[in-house]
Amino acid sequence: MSDRETIGVVGGGQLGRMLAEAAAPLGVEVVVLDPTPDCPASPVARDQIVGEFDDEEGIDELAACADYLTYEIELADPDVLERVAKRHGVPVNPDPDTLRTIQDKLVQNRALRDAGVPVPDFRRVDDREDLLAAVEDFGYPVMLKAREGGYDGRGNVPIADESEIDAALDQIEGGAVVEEFVDFEREVSIIGVKGDGETAAFPLGENVHREEILRETVVPARTSEAVAERAREVAEDVLAMLSGRGVYGIELFETSDGEILVNEIAPRPHNSGHYTIEGALTSQFEQHARAVTGRPLGATDLRRPVVSANLLGDGDERRPADSSGDEEILAHPGASLHWYGKHEVYPLRKMGHLTVVRRDSESTDELLETARELRDEVTFE
Repeated sequence: MSDRETIGVVGGGQLGRMLAEAAAPLGVEVVVLDPTPDCPASPVARDQIVGEFDDEEGIDELAACADYLTYEIELADPDVLERVAKRHGVPVNPDPDTLRTIQDKLVQNRALRDAGVPVPDFRRVDDREDLLAAVEDFGYPVMLKAREGGYDGRGNVPIADESEIDAALDQIEGGAVVEEFVDFEREVSIIGVKGDGETAAFPLGENVHREEILRETVVPARTSEAVAERAREVAEDVLAMLSGRGVYGIELFETSDGEILVNEIAPRPHNSGHYTIEGALTSQFEQHARAVTGRPLGATDLRRPVVSANLLGDGDERRPADSSGDEEILAHPGASLHWYGKHEVYPLRKMGHLTVVRRDSESTDELLETARELRDEVTFE
């Protein structure tokens, strides 16, 4: 075992990779557990343990070589984490109870509502009759969400009318939640952080989705100061109801009348916070490393306005990853490129991201247009 402090991370995808990159300057090493050999985090982590996210034997091995445990994916098993942590005397952050709450969208929505946090109206759905009864109250359209296993847009199915109900239910495994469809002005998010007796929040970001996949994040969000302040208040209430140190991605709706509703919460660094690497004084990944190891939190100030854009897989089949067009990103002043080290590409898979930071007098809209143009130069065909 290394004599340096070590974070054991359940999950070795791109979030684990960027966490390991951010932890190294703090003198903290990272070991990851992931079922994919040579996972994206493996080149920058100290070591990888090959195992499923709920593999108790693998997580036990992870805890044996770590001073702290965390996770970068909601598919981690909170019961296993709790048992292993107790066995080895290694703290887990965020708390397994928080993971239990987040893993089930019905439990999450109820917990938020009970804490006085504003959420869209929702109903439990166990069968077609439950869904029809909810629609009687909400009217069309509605959003059907899988209670478990869904994240980053997966497991969310919009329903425009009764003809789409059966097909939507067929896409959901297990129980579901149906929510009223929110007439939102924009989707926004705040990256919140819980440290050792302190909390912090990054500036409000505006998220642009298509096909339920995040495409771009614009920071600061193109909204009013009053809306940004209200979003921060709601984020603080969310952090207060959750237990355990670490970064939390808090996705929100800004409604057409300026209200803020919580959409979803991720108890980990979040895709909408990738802009913080170049755009903020402290990245969300460094914050997570600081928080789970009990270090003081860093400043969350924005350096300059910034836009991030996801680089998504194209084509129509799974194949070895090969790309072109990234030289345009590298040649552009103010642009930065992050590849995730994934060996296979398939449609809409997150292969990397880019950021563009304002250098001169560009407007936010111009920054967004530049990010899109650079992103569109990249192809995996």
